[in-house]
Amino acid sequence: MISQLRPSRFMPAGHNRIDVSFEFFPPKDEAMEATLWDAITRLAPLMPQFVSVTYGAGGSTRERTHATVKRILAETALTPAAHLTCVAATREEIDGIVRNYHDAGVRHLVALRGDPITGAGDKYTPHPGGYENAAALVAGIKRIAPDFEVSVSAYPERHPDSPTLEADIDTLKRKVDAGATRAITQFFFENDLYFRYLDRVRARGIDIPIVPGILPVQNFGAARNFAARAGATVPAWLAERFAGLDHDPATRKLIAAAVAAEQAIDLLDRGITSFHFYTMNRADLVYAICHLLGLRPQVQEAA
Repeated sequence: MISQLRPSRFMPAGHNRIDVSFEFFPPKDEAMEATLWDAITRLAPLMPQFVSVTYGAGGSTRERTHATVKRILAETALTPAAHLTCVAATREEIDGIVRNYHDAGVRHLVALRGDPITGAGDKYTPHPGGYENAAALVAGIKRIAPDFEVSVSAYPERHPDSPTLEADIDTLKRKVDAGATRAITQFFFENDLYFRYLDRVRARGIDIPIVPGILPVQNFGAARNFAARAGATVPAWLAERFAGLDHDPATRKLIAAAVAAEQAIDLLDRGITSFHFYTMNRADLVYAICHLLGLRPQVQEAA
């Protein structure tokens, strides 16, 4: 069980030792667009290291990602990181996307293999003529524009398609050897899983930052389903905390804030100073956790 909150060990307000980044997904309609930009506006004053925008294979999702990234560049002072996958595209198509991002001023990509688009239970198959995996994608990005910063994924509990954790770490090593400069983990709820994974990764000579991905539980049922697809464990103690609250959203929100705050503060107490938050395009819980970590809004002076 993770530690209790210890206010005396919070970072002081404005301390510059903490780095955070936020993940958003592109909106599907006008209402979702408004929700997204409300979240971006709320979180932007915390001065994240970057904000990432997820990406799905196929035309409409891909275009929504592009539009969101370009709007962030045009209308905010934030640094966007665009997700890119190997799914449903040839190398030439993906290379064109990479060049378009570079021409638009984007200098950070999150390179992912991606999931099969035909169904959760289907086996991933590389697109004919496409990049076969994330390591190949990283190498392709760096070949086109060496100045790209490239983040990749990491899995403290093993990617569902990897036969063993060691095989999964082999995959991470190939991505690093291809030029990845940061790994962001799949979300997890037991911090000891992360630290055991970190020990194994470092033992393999992988020395890039392994940034913990934190998922504040906006909806427990949805988070449990997401975890099942991602290969993440939902511990019994977490399920117990949300038990009986299906029709009590106000209490669920309080419990969610407490759980995520406990996790983040415990990581901080154990020496972790970089955090990546899966926001689900909602700002309130993430903002509260960042406040507990010692982050305060930065007021930008007028020119």
